[in-house]
Amino acid sequence: MSIAGFLAHSALAAARDQTRTAATIAADHDVLTELFATGRKLGWAGSNLNQMAKTLNSGGDIDSARIEAVLTDVHRAATATRVAVDRINNRQKDEPA
Repeated sequence: MSIAGFLAHSALAAARDQTRTAATIAADHDVLTELFATGRKLGWAGSNLNQMAKTLNSGGDIDSARIEAVLTDVHRAATATRVAVDRINNRQKDEPA
């Protein structure tokens, strides 16, 4: 499911659910905000990684410390995204069917 599709699905489901409290809605908002922020960070880090690969493939040279830093950024963003998705999945498991 695309991010846009997920948001549309989530918004429609939330609008139909009259039992949700303000605290639950706020928690969902926080998770979605975190998910989008980590998605942007993952995109930026992935772009940097692609630029470095292009430079290396064209015979250029890149400092190993820069490569390590970018790989660390990719890993950090991927981990944060995984945590946000897990929070959403765990919340869905706890909801009544």
